[in-house]
Amino acid sequence: MMHPLTGFILTAAEMRAAEAATMASGVSVDALMARAGAAIAEAVWRFGGGQPTLILCGPGNNGGDGYVAASILKARGLDVRVAAFGEPKTDVARRARAGWSGSVETLDRAAPAPVLLDAVFGTGLDRPLDAGLAGQLARLRQQADFVLAADVPSGVGSDDGADFGAIKADVTIALGALKPAHLLHPSAGLCGHVICADIGIAAQSALSVVARPRLTRPTAADHKYTRGLVSVIAGEMGGAAALAATAAARSGAGYVVLAGAQSGAFAQIPLSIVHRSIDAALADPRTGALVIGPGLGRSDAARALLDRVLATDIPVVLDADALHLITPDQLTSRAAPCVLTPHEGEFQAAFGTLSGSKVDRARQAASLCGATVVLKGADTVLAGPDGRAALAAHLPFWLASAGTGDVLAGIVGTMLARGLDGFSAAQAAIWLHGRAAQIAGPWLIADDLCAALPQALEQTA
Repeated sequence: MMHPLTGFILTAAEMRAAEAATMASGVSVDALMARAGAAIAEAVWRFGGGQPTLILCGPGNNGGDGYVAASILKARGLDVRVAAFGEPKTDVARRARAGWSGSVETLDRAAPAPVLLDAVFGTGLDRPLDAGLAGQLARLRQQADFVLAADVPSGVGSDDGADFGAIKADVTIALGALKPAHLLHPSAGLCGHVICADIGIAAQSALSVVARPRLTRPTAADHKYTRGLVSVIAGEMGGAAALAATAAARSGAGYVVLAGAQSGAFAQIPLSIVHRSIDAALADPRTGALVIGPGLGRSDAARALLDRVLATDIPVVLDADALHLITPDQLTSRAAPCVLTPHEGEFQAAFGTLSGSKVDRARQAASLCGATVVLKGADTVLAGPDGRAALAAHLPFWLASAGTGDVLAGIVGTMLARGLDGFSAAQAAIWLHGRAAQIAGPWLIADDLCAALPQALEQTA
């Protein structure tokens, strides 16, 4: 059974542990391989259009899955051949090869086929492919019309999304659970369309896919303050703050304040947005969230203003210039939720050079500052100080446009003002931001995102 990109994401070690737990419950390793092979065969049958198929099998269990798939497809009447990179090295893979009744070609001498299935290496690869093997894979890929990969394309780092010389797949069948490589770049761009096959493994992890939020529509009991009061603090360049304020209003806040900007300076923003002094905004006990950083500047005055915001007990969103002015230890003593929304440059400004995958770095940052971190990009990572993390599934690339980060900060502010915790607020905002981008289309400007937010919200109720 194939499933959409939802749920848990497992590292290679977590996947091995999940498989071991499944086998400890009474499911044999051969049964697991049979399920995986059947799922792969179904995908080849579904996407291959009945065309002659070449299956490339490696020496491990990924190769064993390929032998099982080949046997199933041959029994269905498909013209299928197998080429092997080395002899099977595990007992279960040897048994799978023994079950294949056809010949086995060597990889270097294999003739191409219209459909290619890559089952050479699975999730365990953490080093570059041998140059000779990489060349053979590239040759067969170039002459194929359609390429599928079993679990992950051979030559990608399953845990960190590294490209070790992988060939690009058109479809990747994630076995049992998604892996970080399916969503992290550059490997996500090599996986093509990803489908997840249920093979009966109870997968659990602290890493998951950013989920669609469930947000309630306003009720008769609501008023503007129960829906959340968001104050966006303007700085040297008020346009960015105005964008964040507009996004907060369009994403469902009941009351939005643009603090520190003159009321006549931004006639294009919604008239419902209230202009106040910064002193009045910070003193209002009804404020549910503060947003600071878009257009703030990096002067001494900006730093002093940021310090005032951080001294409150109000949930806060830190973006853009604010991320160049803070140090992680400034946030550890705050009791109220704090969400940081850096892109890569802002992340390094705030946290320096951290090691590991993008998920690892986001988690380290969240732990250092005791706050929720949204590390933006084509593969946005959300990390909480409790170790939870989430990856956004294939955000539209056209979000790489000026002002879209300001919009995200405003949405996070609204979600915090609704009473969501930092992690949940950020997760809801990431989803809404991505969905609004899909609605607005590839040629959007940030203003279009704001306009599309009500329609995106309707898909969460």
